[in-house]
Amino acid sequence: MTFLHKKQEFKPQELSDYIAPDCHGLNFFEVDNNLRDLLHVYLPDDLRQHMEPHYNRLGEISGTQLDDWSRDADKHGPILHSRDARGRNEDWIEFHPSYRKMEDVAFRDFGFHRMSHREGVLGWQGIVPPIGKYVFQYLFGQSEFGQLCPISATDTSAMLIERYADDATKEKLLERMYSQDMDKILKGAQFMTEKTGGSDVSQIALEARFEDGEWKLYGEKWFCSCADGDIALLLARPEGAPEGNSGLALFAMPRRRGDGSRNPYRIVRLKDKLGTKSMASGEIIFEGASAYPLGEVGAHPNKGLKMMMDQVNFSRLSHGVRAAAMMRRCLNEALTVANYRKAFGETIIDKPLLRRQLMKLMVPTEQALSMFMYVAVNLEQGEKGDAAAAKRTRILTPLLKYRTARDNIRVATGAMEVRGGNGYIEDWVNARLVRDAHLGVLWEGTSNINSLDVTTRAIARVGAHEDLAEDLTTQIEANKALPGQYAGQLKGLIDQATKFAEDVARQGKETHARKAASALYHVTTATLLANEGAELGAMGRDARRLLLSKMVVDHKLGSANPLSIDGGDFEVAATDALLSDRMLSLEEVGNILTL
Repeated sequence: MTFLHKKQEFKPQELSDYIAPDCHGLNFFEVDNNLRDLLHVYLPDDLRQHMEPHYNRLGEISGTQLDDWSRDADKHGPILHSRDARGRNEDWIEFHPSYRKMEDVAFRDFGFHRMSHREGVLGWQGIVPPIGKYVFQYLFGQSEFGQLCPISATDTSAMLIERYADDATKEKLLERMYSQDMDKILKGAQFMTEKTGGSDVSQIALEARFEDGEWKLYGEKWFCSCADGDIALLLARPEGAPEGNSGLALFAMPRRRGDGSRNPYRIVRLKDKLGTKSMASGEIIFEGASAYPLGEVGAHPNKGLKMMMDQVNFSRLSHGVRAAAMMRRCLNEALTVANYRKAFGETIIDKPLLRRQLMKLMVPTEQALSMFMYVAVNLEQGEKGDAAAAKRTRILTPLLKYRTARDNIRVATGAMEVRGGNGYIEDWVNARLVRDAHLGVLWEGTSNINSLDVTTRAIARVGAHEDLAEDLTTQIEANKALPGQYAGQLKGLIDQATKFAEDVARQGKETHARKAASALYHVTTATLLANEGAELGAMGRDARRLLLSKMVVDHKLGSANPLSIDGGDFEVAATDALLSDRMLSLEEVGNILTL
């Protein structure tokens, strides 16, 4: 396997040598055998072969320079300047040079925001499919979480403008939004939340008035992500439009007007946040700011919210990728410490209880990796017209967002605990990972919002759980390398979880929404892990994901007696295998499954 799974030679020369190192300096692509294996499962061979050198290059940058820059940008956050030297309201946000260097990597060097919209990025002859793009973000996010917000905002804002704006607006904005020239690019932002609430957008009060032949905005936004953005998407209520969601219209607001003058809105302050300190979030007052409408806008019912929902799948998937990336970094940090640090006469990786704790970090990390790759593939198929894939995406994105955001907090905290007291100190990456992890349960819907989206909308209104269950069952039946008895157990769990979620949805049992969403997530990831492990094992590659699947079944979907100490043979053998540095064959994994 990798350096991370091997105990390090411990020959202290001075007291500081007793302090375990961190992951800085590693190539985050090279050390991630699980990711590199899964590229063979989820990416077409030509795309994989073309992108692997680029993934390797970003993995090296992410583990070295990007890691340094991210720490700098976290310690030296953005500064708001309200006026220029002559007293004019030309507010601007000053960023640490390290933040700009991270922008250069994401936008200029790799074109994250462009690659799924325009051909030729990184020499690929066509448009890079979502799965290819999100692997880049997964590697980037292992060092820098905050920067992924403006990357996603630029990507998805341009997508909505391309879909819904008129030709004149597209001509003004799109090519610069897709540009990789940092002197020309227009970066995106999203200004949605108001004081009246975040999730309940029906209460939005920002008013749009048609004056002097253009739409102008009046009011406030309370939480504006990427406050320095050049083009902000926002929902507003046109003058005379009805109350509630049907009155909302979608607008694209430029930072500067066509003549170069500052658009009349003010950033009144930046938020002093717990995490993602590198990225500027602010409060904004609009004083007649010009904005371009997307779609038909007026006093009649508007479709702004419906248009905005097109972006939600992409945004929730992006959040799941970020959570997966952070969990990977947390797991890598924990393994690095565990294989180095000695306590009570042993390297702590040999301590049985710590080995069990490492599994609690590893299992959700690998679940998140499998899930985001599966969602990305379904998203691409759905965008191409596959109705079943589109319905699966409709349920998968809130499942991914809900569960990975919550798991990320536990994994980040657990990894900090493995490092011990040093993990609580800002000199190390663990403290920032814990701070940043908590944002996941807030952006793009809280845990309640996402779990209810699964049950009350994706299931009750769309019936997407049926398409998901059908696809998972089909995967199991088609995978001849999967042990038969275990395949039968998985199929039974798919049926049970699907029926339970449907019962919760049909009966309107809101208090069980989280339980239903978790069950669907766990049965989906258990199936994916099993199929991946069997498929990779049949290729002659590492089959360890089958063991991870069984751990999900036992610990997330099982009903073990909490007062019993029986049934530990599989767990001990599987833990030993998963923490080893050797490739696990399909035969060996099959033998462990029978314990």
